[in-house]
Amino acid sequence: MRTMIWLVLLFAVAVVAALTLGSNDGLVSFYWNGWRLDVSLNLFLLVLVGSCFALVTLIHTLNALTSLPQRAREWRLAQRERTAQLALREALSEFFGGRYGRAQKAAQRALTIQAQTAELPQDGAFMALSHLLAAHSAHRLQDRRRRDEQLQQALDLAQRVPQAKASEEGARLLAAEWALDDRDASRALDLLSELGPGVARRTQALRLKLQASRLAKQPLEALRTARLLAKHQGFSKVAAQGLLRSLAFEALEGARDVDQLRQVWLQLDGSDRRDVFVAGRAAQCAAGLGAPEDGRGWLRPFWEQLDELGNDERVVLSEALVLAVPGLGPEWLQRLESAVQRFPRDKHLAYALGHALAERQLWGKARLMLEQAAEDRSLPVAARRRSWLTLAALATHDGDMERRARCFEAAATAQ
Repeated sequence: MRTMIWLVLLFAVAVVAALTLGSNDGLVSFYWNGWRLDVSLNLFLLVLVGSCFALVTLIHTLNALTSLPQRAREWRLAQRERTAQLALREALSEFFGGRYGRAQKAAQRALTIQAQTAELPQDGAFMALSHLLAAHSAHRLQDRRRRDEQLQQALDLAQRVPQAKASEEGARLLAAEWALDDRDASRALDLLSELGPGVARRTQALRLKLQASRLAKQPLEALRTARLLAKHQGFSKVAAQGLLRSLAFEALEGARDVDQLRQVWLQLDGSDRRDVFVAGRAAQCAAGLGAPEDGRGWLRPFWEQLDELGNDERVVLSEALVLAVPGLGPEWLQRLESAVQRFPRDKHLAYALGHALAERQLWGKARLMLEQAAEDRSLPVAARRRSWLTLAALATHDGDMERRARCFEAAATAQ
């Protein structure tokens, strides 16, 4: 296509020249020291154009000859820069291929080329990336000394060179990740605290902070971080719910006394306190620390909205109430009887009512319901064993040692 365009232009020029120059009878006269030279106007124009073309060509030729050393120098610098870039790409390929020793050598070679060529412009981002790649490779090789050296060089370079400023964030995130691999939670948290507000709220930073908080045994901080991650869709909805519950359980189970447990409960988010599973675990912890009244207080709102709960939630609620039954007040009997009437097929509610009746020393009704719960294999083994033990306590109260022995035997053999 280009050839056809040039041919068309050439023909157009020929046509124009034939029309304008063919009938041109003009003369150009040159006078010099008594001499006169007459040439046609057409020849003069052709010679003038040719002379201009030759002059321009001569100037370009001389310029090319005089700039040849400079261009040769620029070519050599371009080749060295290209070699450095190839070394960095090789380091990346070797790193992703799991050949960390080769990756470290290739990254060091790229740094050496850049350092030994003073004429090259100092590319801060290139050098910072090479240092980080060498540091990461050294970390994979468990060479902590070289890793820390390369990391410090990358951080120093990022602070000196504006172009490498973006690498500083990546360096600190990588350092926090390495600290977690070394099981050094305090260092990881210190590194993450040095990040800017925007960087600290990125998903990767939050993930690292979550791991560091769990490693440092800070479940409340981990819970807050996990909630931020869930808000930023760092987990699926199901995974987020399970993680938040497990972290809330860790925080509650880490309490050493009732006062600490109450503080943890108040520090939990409102959504956590509205979770039946979390409230049930809190009630169990309160009962274990000798404060069942606190546990029942945390469970009371759920018993008042029992119709809105699912079957699994009613199971957890019943089990938690049974553990917190010591000191149960009479108002709970009416609440439990109403629940059993609304859900007559729910064996767990009947099981909870039986233990509540036994606590209130209503032996006849309690024995009947506990016997049904103890022999119901749809209930968990722990619930049936607990029912047999309560029945043994009732038999002891009645003085029936034979029935007491049978209850203890049934509790021991419950499966």
